[in-house]
Amino acid sequence: MANFKNIFSVAMLGCLAVNAHGQITRNQVGGGELNTITTSVPFLMISPDSRAGGMGDAGVASSPDANSMHWNPAKYAFIDKDMGFSMSYVPWLRRLVPDISLSYLTGYKKIGKDQVVAGSLRYFSLGDITFTDINGNVTGQFRPNEFAFDAGYSRKLSKEFSGGIAFRYIYSNLTNGQVVGGNTTKPGQTVAADVAGYYTKDGIKLGDKKGKINAGLNISNIGGKIRYSDAAYADFIPINMKLGGGLTVNLDDYNSFTFLLDANKLLVPTSPIYEVDAQGQIVRDPNGNPVVAQGADPNRTVPAGMFGSFSDAPGGGKEELREFYYSTGVEYWYDNLLAVRGGFFYEHPTKGNRKYATLGLGLRYNAFGLDFSYLIPTTQNNPLQNTLRFTLVFNFDKAQKADTDATTE
Repeated sequence: MANFKNIFSVAMLGCLAVNAHGQITRNQVGGGELNTITTSVPFLMISPDSRAGGMGDAGVASSPDANSMHWNPAKYAFIDKDMGFSMSYVPWLRRLVPDISLSYLTGYKKIGKDQVVAGSLRYFSLGDITFTDINGNVTGQFRPNEFAFDAGYSRKLSKEFSGGIAFRYIYSNLTNGQVVGGNTTKPGQTVAADVAGYYTKDGIKLGDKKGKINAGLNISNIGGKIRYSDAAYADFIPINMKLGGGLTVNLDDYNSFTFLLDANKLLVPTSPIYEVDAQGQIVRDPNGNPVVAQGADPNRTVPAGMFGSFSDAPGGGKEELREFYYSTGVEYWYDNLLAVRGGFFYEHPTKGNRKYATLGLGLRYNAFGLDFSYLIPTTQNNPLQNTLRFTLVFNFDKAQKADTDATTE
């Protein structure tokens, strides 16, 4: 474990010291080779709750719950309880180290018939790490950590549609001020926002059954770039577009199935192909910047990066389509007491090659709920494989809250 963390700390410091984006040449990309999109603070994209985690990380169009802040804050407007909160714990890289984890706390409160406010706190701890230089000399001991605090608002705009917005403060302290390449590092900080919409229609006829259709859209983490050193380029945070749909079929008064499909795309620049000379060296302009041969310069403003993300892949439209990744899930409920879940996550081999199946279980009793999920990788190792995740959920309507207050008096 100590060796792993020493290697990790050196790699992390090296990444923070880089003064340019990754440079890919014609010999590296163009024929279907790996060209993944990378951002800072990727912990914002980790599925924090076990309900969605059991359905292949699909959640933008699922029924609203306490964890809607991460998936689609607009869903809160259709939640059927007065208030609630949820706590989740996600071990990370548990096969290698015991003290890296993601913790998530979220809650909501109705402030009227059609309005809901919500908040959440996401904390990612990288455990105790001994920092070393390239020669293996110890330079410090630290517990790197990142967190994000959210505040959101959701409102029904019609009987079947709602809108939501969330504001986010992001803090990332990975080095505790370590000096790398003569440059002093610092915590990265920025702010961001989510803009979301949710549509739901109940009572539709499906043959001799009745059901519900849902659709959701969430553009999350729209915010400023983040940097860890005054000498380094500022990096994009994971601005992401999530679009999905869901269909619920009520078999009878006790049994129902929900089928979900989400499509995601990072709205940040794709690494271009850079021009090289006869010796295989990257050609640079008079200012020292690498010359782009295919694609677009990744050093853009946030709006330019977002809108350009649909047309900047060096492989053209074919590569742009590969940048979408998909989550599919199914959820079975018996009498709103017991849920069984399953799902699958797919990412193209040239864009990261994450593929995994998920299983989940949910229990509800009065105001209390408990969810579990388990991930099974199908193509490569995954930080969450062989790990059981769990989420505690508490939901209260006004009558339950009144009873609770009367009991405590």
